Amino acid sequence: MSTIRLVQGDNLPIVTLTLTDAATGNVIDLSAATTTVVVKIRAATGTTVLSTLTCTKTNGGGDGIVAFNFPTPTLTVPAGQYQGEIEMSFNGQILTVFDLLQFTVRAQF
Repeated sequence: MSTIRLVQGDNLPIVTLTLTDAATGNVIDLSAATTTVVVKIRAATGTTVLSTLTCTKTNGGGDGIVAFNFPTPTLTVPAGQYQGEIEMSFNGQILTVFDLLQFTVRAQF
């Protein structure tokens, strides 16, 4: 998985993800109204969750596509390496994606 490059203080980058079943490669149906997806952000060397970002089902969720952005103050962090964990909730039943998202945040000019 590639690294998502970000800049301190920005709030408009939008990241779009397609969530698929690791065993079959099929997209995960997220269309149920009670299904939610969040991304939890932490420093790559830390254990504390710094932000929890709610994803939007861009096409209703049946195609497994979600998107999230970085509302202020999410990127008001020191420059460095960060990780994101994707968590899906199917009416309270939690499924966490095994692979982590990788982020690099650079300092603003």
